[in-house]
Amino acid sequence: MRKGSNVVWLVAFCAVLLAPLAVAWADPIEIQLWHAQRGPREETLNKIVDAYNKSQTKFKVVAAHKGSYDETMNAGIAAFRAKKQPHILQVYEVGTQTMMLSGAIYPVVDLMKDTGHKIDWSSYLQPVLSYYVSAKNELQSMPFNSSTPVMYYNKDLFQKAGLDRPPRTWDEVGEYTKKLVASGAKYGMTVAWQTWVMIENYSAIHDIPLATKANGFEGLDTELTINNPMVVNHMNRLKTWLDDKRFVYLEREYKGPEAAFINGDCAILMDSISAIGALKKNVKFNWDAAPLPVEASMANPQNSIIGGASLWVLKGHPKEEYQGVADFLAFMATEDMQILWHKETGYFPITKAAYEKLKAQGYYNQEPLQEVGIKQLMRKDPTPNSRGIRLGSFSQIRDVMNEELEMLWQGKKTAKEALDDAVKRSNELLRQFEKRSKE
Repeated sequence: MRKGSNVVWLVAFCAVLLAPLAVAWADPIEIQLWHAQRGPREETLNKIVDAYNKSQTKFKVVAAHKGSYDETMNAGIAAFRAKKQPHILQVYEVGTQTMMLSGAIYPVVDLMKDTGHKIDWSSYLQPVLSYYVSAKNELQSMPFNSSTPVMYYNKDLFQKAGLDRPPRTWDEVGEYTKKLVASGAKYGMTVAWQTWVMIENYSAIHDIPLATKANGFEGLDTELTINNPMVVNHMNRLKTWLDDKRFVYLEREYKGPEAAFINGDCAILMDSISAIGALKKNVKFNWDAAPLPVEASMANPQNSIIGGASLWVLKGHPKEEYQGVADFLAFMATEDMQILWHKETGYFPITKAAYEKLKAQGYYNQEPLQEVGIKQLMRKDPTPNSRGIRLGSFSQIRDVMNEELEMLWQGKKTAKEALDDAVKRSNELLRQFEKRSKE
């Protein structure tokens, strides 16, 4: 009996001694992040994830590419319904309204409070933050890859045409592109993401509503208003330029327009700041970037609006896992990680501290291209018309706008007809979304 008692005591003693080691050897808690980044952007995201995983041992973030923005969002929704959702889901800005009304999210403002993170949200870039807040001005998702469109121009073709600075107004764009084509450029200008640049940002910069109810921020009973005189006149002008090669339409997204600029066929490209990386890598001529043009009557243009995506936290996971989610999101927002993200991708740093640190280090003196979009985004406080866009079914609405603009470019409709039809079709989508949201 004595010997047996000693064995029992020894086993118990060893168990006590080894318990801390068992905890230390336990696998870290996995945090799943589903995203749509690819190429160099995915590489940079992986650097951030690896840095976080090496900074502590309790949690391990696992980043998984799930395809395009649409594919990633759809995969997240399907996974939530099957109760196999990731902790964090990257969703592009046009899916904001859908996510807010989904009932599937854990608002970031609540997550941070619940996990003991005291965040000074006023220290973030407000034009970026304001896109993702609720009607109560509370942040619902964490801004991530945020961009805005700017104007890139071929300095060699400009010099050949006798032009020594970028155009500032749309009247000047017309004059410049005429000279550029006359001096040998195949086309004057092109645009990537035409609805984002030529309708959404054009409206914001000129402080005119894209839709009623403060572009949808103040209610689901909103209607599109893009058939207003300013936008109609702008589209008419572009159609005129299309006919004499001052403007060329290549595709809805970015590959065709960027290729036309990179190979020297097109002298001006209006595209996202996130194109900077690809242009730096591939352009063989002298080039630069400038703010988007404005109407000559717009003495003090408004801020442009963002594109890109944010990170949404999904419900349905154990409480202890959300501590890891919050810690990771806070880690991503640190100065060093935001500076890395900005330098390697061209996307905005989302905190003022990161931006100010870069300025203090003289980074923008060396890389002025990287600041053009930030200055444009922050040149004025947002108004209800330049705060952003909060429309249901916005992805489908963009498809509608693209389809109608393509009818205009093909000469099958006038600008007024195309925009009137875009409004009519989009409003039908908005009413359907409103009805579903109330069911």
